[in-house]
Amino acid sequence: MNVDENEIAKFADLADKWWDKEGDFKPLHKINPLRANYIDSIASVEAKTFLDVGCGGGILAEAIYDKGAEVTGIDAAGPGINAAKIHASKSSKDIKYIEGTAESFYAENNERFDIVSCLEVLEHVPDPKELINVCVKLLKPGGDLFLSTINKNPRSWITAIVGAEYVFNILPKGTHEYNKFIKPSTLASYIRDANAELKDTKGMFYNPLTHNASLNNDLGVNYIVHAKKPSN
Repeated sequence: MNVDENEIAKFADLADKWWDKEGDFKPLHKINPLRANYIDSIASVEAKTFLDVGCGGGILAEAIYDKGAEVTGIDAAGPGINAAKIHASKSSKDIKYIEGTAESFYAENNERFDIVSCLEVLEHVPDPKELINVCVKLLKPGGDLFLSTINKNPRSWITAIVGAEYVFNILPKGTHEYNKFIKPSTLASYIRDANAELKDTKGMFYNPLTHNASLNNDLGVNYIVHAKKPSN
């Protein structure tokens, strides 16, 4: 199983906080429109099948659903899935949520998707390369893959761990482990090894003082990528 039990427990404990927009997940709520709009601008999600791997409480899944996609969310942390189901039900959003890993879903289902996303997940699993490989396998030929993670360098350690978790307290302490961060060049090699083509990379900037978020060309800390599976 490509899961870190400590990571699962960590996010399970936070399950009741997913939809508190002023709580532990405030930064995620702030960057979520940015992520959803970036995906839609490239892949035009309306009327397409969309799989969100590591969906947590369903923040991205609901935003993509609102843009007209048929959405499935999968996550190994059961309490988070329950939070996602409850919020979707209260909001009358028909999203399919499944507790499990991408690997188990792939092994047990023949369903393939137009679009697969795996955002802020790769830095929490033991084998991100394998997860990317499975995400590509879950795509239909010609499908679009979106990944986001954190660069591995001194600046990202200062920003994403020291700053976010200890100085500004915008993330729970222990959210990230530096040794699990991934350089863009490493991520690109994982995508190539999974027989997909890297198409675009953007930096994601979040200001902890103003709580504004934006896309740019600075990949120094958080970044998001678009890749494509060959059509044949």
